[in-house]
Amino acid sequence: MTTPDVVIDVHGLTKRFDGRPVVRDLSMQVRRGTIYGFLGPNGSGKTTTIRMLCGLLTPDDGQGTCLGFDLRTQTEEIKRRVGYMTQRFSLYEDLSVRENLEFVARLYGLRDARAAVGAMIERLGLEGRTEQLAGTLSGGWKQRLALGACTLPNPQLLLLDEPTAGVDPKARREFWSEIHALAADGLTVLVSTHYMDEAERCHEIAYIAYGVLLVHGTVDEVIERSALVTYMVSGEGLAHLATELAHAPGVDMVAPFGTRLHVSGRDHAALEATIGRYGNDSALTWTVSKPTLEDVFIELMNRGGGQLQ
Repeated sequence: MTTPDVVIDVHGLTKRFDGRPVVRDLSMQVRRGTIYGFLGPNGSGKTTTIRMLCGLLTPDDGQGTCLGFDLRTQTEEIKRRVGYMTQRFSLYEDLSVRENLEFVARLYGLRDARAAVGAMIERLGLEGRTEQLAGTLSGGWKQRLALGACTLPNPQLLLLDEPTAGVDPKARREFWSEIHALAADGLTVLVSTHYMDEAERCHEIAYIAYGVLLVHGTVDEVIERSALVTYMVSGEGLAHLATELAHAPGVDMVAPFGTRLHVSGRDHAALEATIGRYGNDSALTWTVSKPTLEDVFIELMNRGGGQLQ
């Protein structure tokens, strides 16, 4: 039985398009107030998964609840309680900031819409731009406006699909600060992202490839379950070294990071034996390092959708 703190509780969800499975046998739970990040290659099923979890798509197989409502029979109840912010700016560019927010307030029939809009403008720091046309805003300000519009009706669940694409680092940081403030107030957030620093800002993450949920948990849990051992190597001739190591025993991933290479593998003995062949090369310096989330992400992509052991 689902507890009150569990907002999403699903089992065996599968979705097909034209007979092809896009999401396969997915089961998971999301707790209230959690920022839950979805990672995976393009076309991996992230967006389809999120839309099923929110009742925006009906699964072909499986069952579950969102916000206490059945994913199959009570989708309209779910949709009324979900805010959806797409990657592409979807408000009216020929309306001002205030007009866009007032339109959303009227659309949802908010009581005292003017006060609600004023409070949102103040919260997001939009006071100096209330009469500016939305289409003339920079990417960061458009993002704030879009966030204000989708949270104005006080949803219980917020869906963010690649929300910070094309936004500068400062605006991204401010955006995430606001997301964490909303989550602290009890809002549950599902977000798909390709940015590792954003994934690390999530309370929990899930990695999806070829429609299969490969791993999920906190960032630390996902890194630990990967069973990767990572070495950093610096020195001369790294490009040649990377080519040599790419297919060496025990090496599952080689990736350049600045002036160093990250070399990772799950077969610890084989990896150490391979690295041992370079032990007498004074031009190279090897250091054991904790795997990063990006190491895990790249290794999962290289594995081509294989299950974590």
